[in-house]
Amino acid sequence: MAKQSPRVSTVSRQTAETDITLTLALDGRGESKVDTGIPFFDHMLTLFAKHGLFDLTVKAKGDVEVDYHHTVEDVGLVLGEACKQALGDKRGIRRYGFFLLPMDESLARIVVDIGGRPHLVYDAAPPTMFVRDFNLVLVKEFCRAFSNALGANLHVHLVYGEEPHHVAEAIFKGLARALDVATQIDPRAEKLLPSTKGLI
Repeated sequence: MAKQSPRVSTVSRQTAETDITLTLALDGRGESKVDTGIPFFDHMLTLFAKHGLFDLTVKAKGDVEVDYHHTVEDVGLVLGEACKQALGDKRGIRRYGFFLLPMDESLARIVVDIGGRPHLVYDAAPPTMFVRDFNLVLVKEFCRAFSNALGANLHVHLVYGEEPHHVAEAIFKGLARALDVATQIDPRAEKLLPSTKGLI
């Protein structure tokens, strides 16, 4: 198999609400440096990098004194765009990935198709929606933004779960594992585009 060029991308996005710079290396070692101003979200992104074996650096400043929504959503947008850029023309990727991730009493099923058709199906509502002051509804907003920016069909299903921290952790780890599979280069098809349309 021919040696792959580094699949790395740096994306910056600045609005009146957020200022974000993010670097993603798809073929990394799970190393991360994350600072969004939202400790629980930092924890989730660190888990995402570790379990997907992505190298990830995130520096985000947002209007967290108003709400966490803008920062979480915009980091999702920037991460999706960085992943899209790092994939290049997508030749040779497996395209599809899925994972069942247990976290104590919680179980999440994540399925992703990096096929250029953004769509989110999200079925994950634990009995309690808050981890301290972090509303788990924002996990859905992160997934929607990530899916839209990457151009991915993303299905997130909480099979069962009670403790909100465990639910969020299962989702982020499961997303990382599924995305790792989908972005891997298939040695049998390293020059091929994984689509009969000729474009993804």
